[in-house]
Amino acid sequence: MRKEPINQISPKGLKVWRLYGVMQSAIVLLLMIVAGVLSWWLEGPWWIVIILILFQLLYTYLFVYLFPKLRWLRWRYEVREQEIELQHGIFIVKRTLVPMVRVQHVDTQQGPILRKYDLASITISTAATNHTIPALITGEADELRSRISTLARVAEDDV
Repeated sequence: MRKEPINQISPKGLKVWRLYGVMQSAIVLLLMIVAGVLSWWLEGPWWIVIILILFQLLYTYLFVYLFPKLRWLRWRYEVREQEIELQHGIFIVKRTLVPMVRVQHVDTQQGPILRKYDLASITISTAATNHTIPALITGEADELRSRISTLARVAEDDV
């Protein structure tokens, strides 16, 4: 088996994913509060509230700390002359090779949170699917988009 790809996404990506986890946890917390109030109002058993609190603590730990860290550690990519290799996953690590001759176009995306951290994502489109490299420094994303576009054109000319 080949070595894993050498490039890793920006450490700022970890901060962004943790911020997303905080936002998700806040929404789940609101739902847990509503469920706890309903349980108390309907004079349900006290242990339901304890279960809701434990669930919220576990959810927050997983989605704010553990999953973003694992996701960031495993996200790797490498752009070669003939192919793009991507590796990602939390529990199941998926490795994908995208041949340059299949690349149709390359886009960069930047929402408000990524913009705040000077990050962008690259989407590589083929006829069959799209592949995304998340959380790259904006300048690096622009350079990588141009490089992939050039390599795809060269690969297309060779065919």
